Amino acid sequence: MLDLTFRILGGAEKLRSYADDRTQDHPLVIGSPIGMQWALSYESERNRDLLFVIGPVFYAPPMEHQLRIALRPYTHDREKAAWAMTFLGRLKELPVLSYAVFTRYVMMVHNTLTGQQLGLDALESGEQKETAFKAGPAENRDRNQVYLAERAMLQMVRNGDINYFRALENSIGLSPGVPVQGQEPLRQAKTSIVVFTTLVSRAAMEGGLSPEVAYSLGDSYLQSVENCRDSGELSALAAAMYHDFIYRVHHLRSNPAYSHAIQKCCDYIELSLDRKIRVADLAALVGYTEYYLTEKFKQETGQSVSSYIRFAKVERAKVLLETTELSVHEIADQLAFNTVNYFIQCFRDTAGYTPAQYRKRFRHQS
Repeated sequence: MLDLTFRILGGAEKLRSYADDRTQDHPLVIGSPIGMQWALSYESERNRDLLFVIGPVFYAPPMEHQLRIALRPYTHDREKAAWAMTFLGRLKELPVLSYAVFTRYVMMVHNTLTGQQLGLDALESGEQKETAFKAGPAENRDRNQVYLAERAMLQMVRNGDINYFRALENSIGLSPGVPVQGQEPLRQAKTSIVVFTTLVSRAAMEGGLSPEVAYSLGDSYLQSVENCRDSGELSALAAAMYHDFIYRVHHLRSNPAYSHAIQKCCDYIELSLDRKIRVADLAALVGYTEYYLTEKFKQETGQSVSSYIRFAKVERAKVLLETTELSVHEIADQLAFNTVNYFIQCFRDTAGYTPAQYRKRFRHQS
């Protein structure tokens, strides 16, 4: 029954496309018109490629009356009508997993098969990246946590912060989307992404993107949402939209006076705030000696490399203090400070307050 489900809902065509793409080196999550998801992976042997299908899962408990409506187009054919009845009868046996849990299983299986050491971002990069933007039930949501996560996600857009993956994943993990119960799962997912696109386009304008560009770009994505035929397409589209707006704002906020090498270093720093960043790494990135890079970086930015890194980490710490309940110690650890006391010192020197004072003032003002 599951094999037939995969074929009837279009999975076989997507599997063939995945197999034909010789540049494919990471797993791919695919969706369907009824909100069911699978993941595709491979194992290369000397004489052949073995393809694996992982799933199916739902990201939220499916509602039978909605699925009956979504399956109507398949009931005109006798064989498919029989399949639909069997499928609905087995519905309670199908697994429901959050996007975060499912993707961890997918990466574990893929890395075991291939010997690679890919992280979760392998599902969030490239032309085929997919993220679980999907409507679902509102029960058991911590509204305050959802609000803070959404603030962080939109702040990434306002800042043009290209290191946005953790904020996006955290928001998705807390809330599966707009809790609107429509007649069809696909319509629910579209509603979530329409709202998401609207919020992102407004945040991009607050970050400096012109209204002409932001509205035009947003309208284009909204039309593409309506044209999507399944949840897999919607997930890929939503991820691409978010990435597009952030990089447009990032480009606007990049200093045109910086040389290509120094801008590349700045981008690397922004993407590496969760690790220790050495001048040697930056020098190797752009092909300079350490001495020449430190001199050129100071000349163009007005700051030493170490000062720029500290400032960037403090700015990220502000976002975490504003939009999460992480402790000061946890934030220091997440941003790879040697000690929490050193983090507090750097934060006070840059922001004029200790991290705890900053969070208290921000929450009071909000």
